[in-house]
Formats: sequence, C-alpha cells, structure tokens
Amino acid sequence: MIEVVASMARGPVFLAGELMECLITFRNPMSHLSTSASSEMLAWASAQIHCQLHASESRVTLPAQGNKQDVQAESDTVLIPSRGERGRCVLDTPPKILFCDLRLDPGESKTYSYSEIVPIDGFPSFRGQAVKYVYKLTIGCQRVNSPIKLLRVPFRVLVLQGMPEPPFPQDEEVSPSNPFLEEEEASRRDARPLERALDMLMVTTSRRCPHMFNITNVRGKVAKFCIFKTVYRLGEDIIGTFNFSEGDIPCLQYSVSLQSEEEIQQQYQRRPGQGISVTGHGRHLESCLHTASSHFSLPVPLNVTPGFSTDIVTLRWRLHFEFVTAREPMEPPTVLQNQSEVTVWVGAEHVDVDTFSWDLPIKILPTNPALASYVSQFTGTNSINI
Repeated sequence: MIEVVASMARGPVFLAGELMECLITFRNPMSHLSTSASSEMLAWASAQIHCQLHASESRVTLPAQGNKQDVQAESDTVLIPSRGERGRCVLDTPPKILFCDLRLDPGESKTYSYSEIVPIDGFPSFRGQAVKYVYKLTIGCQRVNSPIKLLRVPFRVLVLQGMPEPPFPQDEEVSPSNPFLEEEEASRRDARPLERALDMLMVTTSRRCPHMFNITNVRGKVAKFCIFKTVYRLGEDIIGTFNFSEGDIPCLQYSVSLQSEEEIQQQYQRRPGQGISVTGHGRHLESCLHTASSHFSLPVPLNVTPGFSTDIVTLRWRLHFEFVTAREPMEPPTVLQNQSEVTVWVGAEHVDVDTFSWDLPIKILPTNPALASYVSQFTGTNSINI
C-alpha cells in the first residue's frame, strides 16, 4: 500500500492568474521491521487543474456536448481528470508528469512539488441556485496493469472582474514606496502579479466619495441617505446613515439587506423571461419612529462570490431597502420640565402605513486569498491509499 497526501501550504483560495503550489507526498507506511514489509512500485503520477460546470436542468439549457470519454479502461494510461465527476469540464490545464517508475522501500517517502498558474481567463468558484463552478486539482496515479487512482483536492478561485481603469500609468507604483528597499527589490515586488493585483484592489476599494440620496414616496420626503462608497472587498463592512430630521413623512421602520442577483443569459434560459434568483446575505432591521438619525453596518461575508459575468450567468450585488411609513403625522411624546416622575409613552394601537422598497446597485470585489482561506470550507489537503 502507498499513502498519497496532497497539501496546498498557502491555503485553498487563489486569485486567477496566481501561481498555485501543492506538495504531493508518496509514502510506504509499512515499517522496515515488519516481516511482511516489501517495496512498493508506482508506474507514474501526474497532476492537472480542472473546473466543472454544474447547471440546473430546470433553469438552464446548455448546448449539446460532444461524445467525451468518461470511462477509463484498466490498461489505459491517459489521465482524464473529470472522470466520474458530475456536470461538464469547462476548463483544464495541461497535465504535468510528477514521476515515472517510483520505488518506495518500507518507511520511505518522497515529496514532489506541483505548480501551475491558475488560468487568468477562467471562471470564478461559484455555488448559485442555477449554476455552479467548482475547481479541483486532480492527481492521477497508476500501478502496472492496474486502473488509475484519482486524488482530488478542491480549492476556490477568485476572479478580478469589474475593476475600473486605474487613474495612473501602468508603470507607476500603486502602493506606498519604502525608501529602505533597494530599487531592484522594489521592482521585483511590483512585478509579482498577485501583489500587483492586491495593490490595485486596495486602491480601488479605499476611495471614498459620499453618495447622497433623497428617500421619497408618493406622499413626500422620508429621509436623506448617505453611503460613503459603492465598491467593497470581501470582508468589508457596508456603512450607511439616515437623516430623518429632514423628512416630512414619519418613518416607523426600515430594513437593509445585502443581496446577490443570479441571472441566466437569455440564450441559456430554460423558459423565456424566467426570473432572476435573489439570495440574501445579511439584514439590518431597525425601528426609527421619532428618531432624528440612524445608521447601519452590514458585513460582506468572506465566503461569497464577487460579481462576475460569463457567457452563461451573471452575478450582481445590491442593497435592498424596505421602508414602513405613516400616512399621517405622528406627534412625539412631550416631557414637561422639572417633572420628577417617570413618564411612560404608549404608542398608538393602530397606524395606517405605507410600505415601499428601493434597490441600490453596488460592486463586490475579491480580497486577499490568504484572508479568504480562513473561512473556506476547503482544507487544501486530501489523501488516498493506493
């Protein structure tokens, strides 16, 4: 028996275009002191990245797929990374041979390093209601005259889409310069795609430009709303403030929800004009009658997918507001000066109200993959016995 362990030391989350590294260890677990111990042989091993597309048959119509081999004969030595997987393979990298003719004595182990650039034009990892994109690193091993064994390590890919044009030349540094670094070292740092992308991401999401909105309904002005920016990274807090003192209509209650919209492209919709799938990721609810001002804070979860668009599906983000307002003015409770006793104000038993909603589009961008790894459902490690 040979034990195979694959481990992504940096974590299971990567940016598209980033170098992924995985250490793959082959070990003969038998002790050399055992009387039944013997050497173990493997003919070859290779590794490959692939992305699987899963689509709901009730919502998505995909074009017919050509005949693609999914069954592997015992004598076949060609690695099919998606063999036995559900859905269809929409992206794969060229396979890389790890070794040929490996011999392991009892207690011996050998470790090989696999590295590959995550395709920059690939799909983001996404688990929606109608469409899913799932990435895996597949390691194939085979003994002589035996079927191929597959070890799969799932991981997450973040794709940087929707970035505005930078307000500076491409050859200009986007992060603060360190005068203590030598010029050659600084240039090497800026040449790294990951750090360059993270610098651009930080600059884009750090800009603040307050946006003011007048919240009104058919009866008049309800409040003034202020949000400091509309572009956020995963893990950031969305903060907004309401000023009800400038309103003419009493607001009894408001709620703010962070929502994602999953829309199937028209040519792939199962039914013409089918609706958009909306998913909530957090909600703030507050009663605000006789309140002059209020604010909310909604965190963007680290495990959600930033906005993106492919030829099949588009994911957008928005803040969904709901307001409950009174139809008639409501006088605030009065407290007399020099009153020593406690005053209890009892609200009205019946109030005629109106409700209305409003959607504010926002952009959600990725974050540092190392930060997203802390909450990933994947461990970046898997093993198999051959």
